[in-house]
Amino acid sequence: MSRKFVAICAILSFLGFSLVACQHRIPKDAFILSPESLKDRQLQTRIFETNDEKKLLTASAALLQDLGYTIEESEVSCGVIVSSRDRNVTEVGGVVCFICLGAPYEQKQKIFASLVTRPIDDKRIAVRITFQHMVWNNQRMLVKNEQINDPEIYQKFFSKLSTSVFLIAHEI
Repeated sequence: MSRKFVAICAILSFLGFSLVACQHRIPKDAFILSPESLKDRQLQTRIFETNDEKKLLTASAALLQDLGYTIEESEVSCGVIVSSRDRNVTEVGGVVCFICLGAPYEQKQKIFASLVTRPIDDKRIAVRITFQHMVWNNQRMLVKNEQINDPEIYQKFFSKLSTSVFLIAHEI
């Protein structure tokens, strides 16, 4: 064997061991659900007495659009709808603080709504929706990225969805 071959093998071995040493391990508690996760799931999920998943998804998409969301992705065969809506959150006080103190203020918000359906049996389908929002300041920096857990938002959504499902089911 030549010295060049041995040197190349040594360098490749060193690089391989270096990459393995940099590998991150998954924390032990990564897959443990928080106590709030069950509460959140109950808030975000309702069961509908229907076996027509397609009509349920159609009603859901129509409602989201009525609420000002744009459907970004939809996969009926998987029971998934992903939508979003932009909103200006600039407040006069924030602009005044920026002018006087140079402090950044919240300017733009994007709200995401992700809806998933899951058949439970021949007569019922579970619908789960989650709302998240991201907020940027006037310097285009992300200042918030969090799930929305306001029970009133979920109650209003599911109340409107129930009405929409009824109207579609009865072709009204």
